[in-house]
Amino acid sequence: MTVALVLAGGLKPELVTPSHQIVGEALIRIGSHYMVEYVVEALRNSPEIKKIIIVGPRLELEEIYQPASVLKIIENGPTPLQSFMHAFRLIPPETQQILAVTSDLPLLTTEAINHFLRVCRSLEGDFFYPIIRREVNEAKYPGVKRTYVHLKEGVFTGGNLLLVKPHVVEKCAWEAEELVRLRKKPFSLLTHLNRKLVLSYLLRRLSIKDVEKEVARLLAGVKGVGVISPYPEIGLDVDKLSDLVLVEKMLCS
Repeated sequence: MTVALVLAGGLKPELVTPSHQIVGEALIRIGSHYMVEYVVEALRNSPEIKKIIIVGPRLELEEIYQPASVLKIIENGPTPLQSFMHAFRLIPPETQQILAVTSDLPLLTTEAINHFLRVCRSLEGDFFYPIIRREVNEAKYPGVKRTYVHLKEGVFTGGNLLLVKPHVVEKCAWEAEELVRLRKKPFSLLTHLNRKLVLSYLLRRLSIKDVEKEVARLLAGVKGVGVISPYPEIGLDVDKLSDLVLVEKMLCS
Protein backbone atom coordinates (compact mmCIF):
# COMPACT_ATOMS: atom_id res chain seq x y z
CA MET A 1 0.00 0.00 0.00
CA THR A 2 1.26 3.48 -0.89
CA VAL A 3 0.51 6.40 1.44
CA ALA A 4 1.04 9.98 0.22
CA LEU A 5 2.25 12.65 2.65
CA VAL A 6 1.58 16.16 1.36
CA LEU A 7 3.89 18.69 3.02
CA ALA A 8 1.79 21.85 3.08
CA GLY A 9 3.30 23.92 5.87
CA GLY A 10 5.86 26.13 4.13
CA LEU A 11 5.69 29.84 3.40
CA LYS A 12 8.29 31.67 1.32
CA PRO A 13 8.36 35.41 2.16
CA GLU A 14 8.63 36.42 -1.51
CA LEU A 15 5.22 34.87 -2.19
CA VAL A 16 3.45 37.10 0.34
CA THR A 17 2.01 40.05 -1.56
CA PRO A 18 -1.05 42.29 -1.11
CA SER A 19 -3.00 39.78 -3.23
CA HIS A 20 -1.57 36.74 -1.42
CA GLN A 21 -1.89 37.31 2.34
CA ILE A 22 -1.83 33.71 3.53
CA VAL A 23 -0.60 31.49 6.39
CA GLY A 24 1.07 29.04 4.00
CA GLU A 25 1.88 28.85 0.30
CA ALA A 26 -0.35 25.77 0.02
CA LEU A 27 -3.27 28.17 0.54
CA ILE A 28 -2.42 30.55 -2.30
CA ARG A 29 -5.37 30.74 -4.66
CA ILE A 30 -4.71 29.88 -8.28
CA GLY A 31 -7.90 30.41 -10.21
CA SER A 32 -10.77 28.89 -8.24
CA HIS A 33 -8.61 26.49 -6.22
CA TYR A 34 -5.93 26.61 -3.56
CA MET A 35 -2.48 25.42 -4.62
CA VAL A 36 -2.65 22.34 -2.39
CA GLU A 37 -5.90 21.25 -4.09
CA TYR A 38 -4.16 20.67 -7.41
CA VAL A 39 -1.64 18.35 -5.72
CA VAL A 40 -4.24 16.43 -3.72
CA GLU A 41 -6.43 16.00 -6.81
CA ALA A 42 -3.53 14.49 -8.78
CA LEU A 43 -2.89 12.05 -5.92
CA ARG A 44 -6.55 11.17 -5.46
CA ASN A 45 -6.84 10.18 -9.11
CA SER A 46 -3.99 7.70 -8.86
CA PRO A 47 -5.04 4.10 -8.21
CA GLU A 48 -1.62 3.62 -6.60
CA ILE A 49 -2.40 5.96 -3.68
CA LYS A 50 -4.59 4.44 -0.97
CA LYS A 51 -4.35 7.14 1.73
CA ILE A 52 -3.36 10.82 1.80
CA ILE A 53 -2.10 12.70 4.87
CA ILE A 54 -1.84 16.49 4.54
CA VAL A 55 0.56 18.18 6.96
CA GLY A 56 -0.04 21.91 7.27
CA PRO A 57 -2.14 24.63 8.93
CA ARG A 58 -4.86 22.33 10.20
CA LEU A 59 -7.75 24.73 10.77
CA GLU A 60 -7.44 26.31 7.35
CA LEU A 61 -7.03 22.95 5.59
CA GLU A 62 -10.09 21.54 7.37
CA GLU A 63 -12.12 24.37 5.85
CA ILE A 64 -11.18 22.92 2.45
CA TYR A 65 -11.26 19.19 3.21
CA GLN A 66 -13.47 17.08 5.40
CA PRO A 67 -11.17 14.45 6.99
CA ALA A 68 -12.14 10.91 5.99
CA SER A 69 -10.74 7.40 6.04
CA VAL A 70 -8.61 8.05 2.98
CA LEU A 71 -7.63 11.62 3.88
CA LYS A 72 -6.23 12.91 7.16
CA ILE A 73 -5.05 16.40 8.13
CA ILE A 74 -2.48 17.10 10.85
CA GLU A 75 -0.66 20.22 12.00
CA ASN A 76 2.78 20.78 10.50
CA GLY A 77 6.00 20.98 12.46
CA PRO A 78 8.59 23.79 12.34
CA THR A 79 10.64 22.09 9.59
CA PRO A 80 9.73 19.87 6.60
CA LEU A 81 11.41 16.88 8.26
CA GLN A 82 9.53 17.34 11.53
CA SER A 83 6.30 17.64 9.55
CA PHE A 84 7.16 14.43 7.72
CA MET A 85 7.91 12.62 10.97
CA HIS A 86 4.62 13.76 12.52
CA ALA A 87 2.78 12.19 9.58
CA PHE A 88 5.04 9.14 9.43
CA ARG A 89 3.98 8.09 12.91
CA LEU A 90 0.36 7.97 11.73
CA ILE A 91 0.76 5.73 8.70
CA PRO A 92 -1.03 2.36 8.80
CA PRO A 93 1.18 -0.64 9.67
CA GLU A 94 0.47 -2.24 6.28
CA THR A 95 2.07 0.69 4.43
CA GLN A 96 4.67 -0.57 1.97
CA GLN A 97 5.94 2.78 0.75
CA ILE A 98 5.47 6.49 1.41
CA LEU A 99 5.30 9.12 -1.30
CA ALA A 100 6.27 12.52 0.10
CA VAL A 101 5.06 15.42 -2.06
CA THR A 102 5.37 19.16 -1.51
CA SER A 103 2.20 21.21 -1.87
CA ASP A 104 3.80 23.79 -4.20
CA LEU A 105 3.48 21.64 -7.36
CA PRO A 106 0.19 22.86 -8.86
CA LEU A 107 1.06 21.47 -12.31
CA LEU A 108 1.58 17.95 -10.94
CA THR A 109 -0.38 15.32 -12.86
CA THR A 110 -1.62 11.85 -12.01
CA GLU A 111 0.22 10.59 -15.09
CA ALA A 112 3.54 11.87 -13.73
CA ILE A 113 2.88 10.27 -10.33
CA ASN A 114 1.92 6.92 -11.84
CA HIS A 115 4.97 6.89 -14.10
CA PHE A 116 7.33 7.61 -11.19
CA LEU A 117 5.79 4.88 -9.01
CA ARG A 118 5.80 2.40 -11.89
CA VAL A 119 9.51 2.96 -12.64
CA CYS A 120 10.41 2.74 -8.94
CA ARG A 121 8.70 -0.66 -8.75
CA SER A 122 11.17 -1.99 -11.29
CA LEU A 123 14.23 -0.82 -9.33
CA GLU A 124 16.05 -2.03 -6.22
CA GLY A 125 16.33 0.58 -3.50
CA ASP A 126 15.17 1.99 -0.18
CA PHE A 127 14.20 5.44 -1.42
CA PHE A 128 13.81 7.00 -4.84
CA TYR A 129 14.27 10.59 -6.01
CA PRO A 130 13.21 11.90 -9.42
CA ILE A 131 15.49 13.99 -11.63
CA ILE A 132 14.59 15.72 -14.89
CA ARG A 133 16.83 16.48 -17.86
CA ARG A 134 17.34 20.18 -18.55
CA GLU A 135 16.34 19.83 -22.19
CA VAL A 136 13.05 18.21 -21.15
CA ASN A 137 12.35 20.94 -18.60
CA GLU A 138 13.24 23.79 -20.93
CA ALA A 139 11.29 22.35 -23.84
CA LYS A 140 8.07 22.51 -21.80
CA TYR A 141 8.85 25.50 -19.59
CA PRO A 142 11.27 27.75 -21.52
CA GLY A 143 12.90 30.49 -19.49
CA VAL A 144 12.05 29.03 -16.09
CA LYS A 145 15.05 29.20 -13.77
CA ARG A 146 15.91 25.94 -12.00
CA THR A 147 18.97 24.64 -10.16
CA TYR A 148 20.85 22.27 -12.46
CA VAL A 149 23.71 19.82 -11.89
CA HIS A 150 26.06 18.57 -14.60
CA LEU A 151 26.47 14.81 -14.39
CA LYS A 152 28.07 12.27 -16.68
CA GLU A 153 24.65 11.28 -18.04
CA GLY A 154 23.53 14.87 -18.71
CA VAL A 155 22.33 18.02 -16.97
CA PHE A 156 19.53 17.55 -14.43
CA THR A 157 17.25 19.34 -12.01
CA GLY A 158 15.56 17.64 -9.08
CA GLY A 159 11.90 16.83 -8.54
CA ASN A 160 9.76 17.45 -5.48
CA LEU A 161 8.67 13.88 -4.85
CA LEU A 162 10.34 11.28 -2.67
CA LEU A 163 9.34 7.63 -2.44
CA VAL A 164 10.65 5.89 0.67
CA LYS A 165 10.16 2.52 2.34
CA PRO A 166 9.01 2.87 5.96
CA HIS A 167 11.65 0.62 7.51
CA VAL A 168 14.49 3.04 6.68
CA VAL A 169 12.83 6.29 7.77
CA GLU A 170 13.94 6.33 11.41
CA LYS A 171 17.42 5.19 10.42
CA CYS A 172 18.22 8.08 8.12
CA ALA A 173 15.68 10.83 8.79
CA TRP A 174 17.93 13.36 10.49
CA GLU A 175 20.75 13.04 7.97
CA ALA A 176 18.16 13.31 5.22
CA GLU A 177 17.16 16.74 6.56
CA GLU A 178 20.64 18.05 5.78
CA LEU A 179 20.54 16.56 2.28
CA VAL A 180 17.19 18.24 1.66
CA ARG A 181 18.53 21.56 2.97
CA LEU A 182 21.46 21.42 0.56
CA ARG A 183 19.54 20.09 -2.46
CA LYS A 184 19.70 23.42 -4.34
CA LYS A 185 23.37 24.03 -3.51
CA PRO A 186 25.25 21.44 -5.62
CA PHE A 187 28.76 22.20 -4.40
CA SER A 188 27.73 22.23 -0.73
CA LEU A 189 25.82 18.99 -1.20
CA LEU A 190 28.75 17.24 -2.89
CA THR A 191 31.16 18.50 -0.22
CA HIS A 192 28.84 17.14 2.45
CA LEU A 193 28.75 13.74 0.76
CA ASN A 194 32.46 13.50 -0.05
CA ARG A 195 34.89 16.30 -0.97
CA LYS A 196 36.41 14.07 -3.64
CA LEU A 197 33.18 14.30 -5.60
CA VAL A 198 33.70 18.01 -6.29
CA LEU A 199 36.65 17.41 -8.63
CA SER A 200 34.76 14.73 -10.53
CA TYR A 201 31.84 17.14 -10.81
CA LEU A 202 34.02 19.95 -12.15
CA LEU A 203 35.51 17.57 -14.75
CA ARG A 204 31.99 16.41 -15.73
CA ARG A 205 32.88 12.84 -14.73
CA LEU A 206 30.47 12.46 -11.81
CA SER A 207 27.76 9.90 -12.53
CA ILE A 208 24.38 9.19 -10.98
CA LYS A 209 25.81 5.92 -9.64
CA ASP A 210 28.69 7.80 -7.99
CA VAL A 211 26.23 9.99 -6.10
CA GLU A 212 24.07 7.00 -5.14
CA LYS A 213 27.15 5.22 -3.77
CA GLU A 214 28.12 8.16 -1.54
CA VAL A 215 24.56 8.64 -0.30
CA ALA A 216 24.47 4.94 0.70
CA ARG A 217 27.78 5.33 2.52
CA LEU A 218 26.55 8.43 4.37
CA LEU A 219 23.25 6.74 5.30
CA ALA A 220 24.86 3.54 6.59
CA GLY A 221 23.83 1.34 3.69
CA VAL A 222 20.41 2.82 2.95
CA LYS A 223 20.18 2.76 -0.84
CA GLY A 224 18.90 5.81 -2.66
CA VAL A 225 18.16 5.69 -6.40
CA GLY A 226 17.95 8.56 -8.87
CA VAL A 227 15.02 8.11 -11.26
CA ILE A 228 15.03 10.03 -14.54
CA SER A 229 11.52 11.32 -15.19
CA PRO A 230 10.17 12.68 -18.49
CA TYR A 231 7.62 14.82 -16.58
CA PRO A 232 9.09 18.26 -15.79
CA GLU A 233 6.01 19.32 -13.81
CA ILE A 234 7.29 17.32 -10.83
CA GLY A 235 10.19 19.75 -10.58
CA LEU A 236 8.29 22.99 -11.14
CA ASP A 237 7.77 24.05 -7.54
CA VAL A 238 6.50 27.56 -6.88
CA ASP A 239 9.56 29.15 -5.27
CA LYS A 240 9.14 32.75 -6.38
CA LEU A 241 6.64 35.17 -7.86
CA SER A 242 7.73 34.44 -11.44
CA ASP A 243 6.88 30.76 -10.87
CA LEU A 244 3.49 31.75 -9.50
CA VAL A 245 2.79 33.96 -12.51
CA LEU A 246 3.66 31.05 -14.83
CA VAL A 247 1.41 28.50 -13.15
CA GLU A 248 -1.45 31.01 -12.89
CA LYS A 249 -1.15 31.60 -16.63
CA MET A 250 -1.11 27.87 -17.40
CA LEU A 251 -3.97 26.93 -15.07
CA CYS A 252 -6.24 29.92 -15.55
CA SER A 253 -5.95 30.65 -19.28
